[in-house]
Amino acid sequence: MSTQRYRVSHTSTYDYTGPISTSHNEVRMTPLTEEGQTTLESRLRIRPLTWSNTYRDYFGTHVTALETSGLHEALELEAVSTVERYDVDRERPAATWDALRSGGCRDRCFEYLELRRHTELPEDVLTEFAQAAAGLDPTASVAAVVDAVRDHLAYEPGVTQATTLASEAWAEGKGVCQDFVHATLGGLRHLGIPARYVSGYLMPDADATIGQPVTSESHAWVEWFDGEGWVPVDPTNDRPVSLAHIAVARGRDYEDVAPFKGVYLGDQDADLTVTVMITRLS
Repeated sequence: MSTQRYRVSHTSTYDYTGPISTSHNEVRMTPLTEEGQTTLESRLRIRPLTWSNTYRDYFGTHVTALETSGLHEALELEAVSTVERYDVDRERPAATWDALRSGGCRDRCFEYLELRRHTELPEDVLTEFAQAAAGLDPTASVAAVVDAVRDHLAYEPGVTQATTLASEAWAEGKGVCQDFVHATLGGLRHLGIPARYVSGYLMPDADATIGQPVTSESHAWVEWFDGEGWVPVDPTNDRPVSLAHIAVARGRDYEDVAPFKGVYLGDQDADLTVTVMITRLS
């Protein structure tokens, strides 16, 4: 059995243009422990901090809710985790449309069939997806949608933001992993294939020297339901999800999985700086 062990360091710093009095936030930076992945240890350091509470959300993601009271001009978060990834035998019967269209499947996956604001696309685009998948089985339909998304979207950082909708990125013809995922979710859900958003990390250099930190960033990919279980696919890179992928959160779209979100009291602006480093340990 192939395994890979990593240390992930994710640092986020909010610098305010002046002092603020209170901030309330949610943090999703702890990798999951599940089949194929074990988080051996994880710690979250927050400065300054008044109180925090950790729980699992509806989708199974580790969430730390926190409050910082008193005047402060910056908020620093550092999440450090050691994660082991290992191969899993996922051989199952081929997906069928009958299984996906059954009442049991639709009841089980109803939230992953909804075309929410972030995943909505123009009708003509959805028609193109349907035409590309015409006559294909579900597995081939997923590949057709991913190909259509990659044919249209060019990967270009800085063009879109976390709040960008799939329809906006599609009109621009450019985006990052989040936009590739939102467009793919829209296409799959339109076809009646349950699909969900996965956020996490991707080790960019599979041959990195053991013990040498590598600069990375947050990544996103898709999981679609084949009637028996969830099948991962990475539409941004058009590659299988492998031991280089580390899952942190799942949800319907980015709104459910944002690594850091919240509100603060004050009329100051804020600049966010994010650094992700991944180190191969084995």
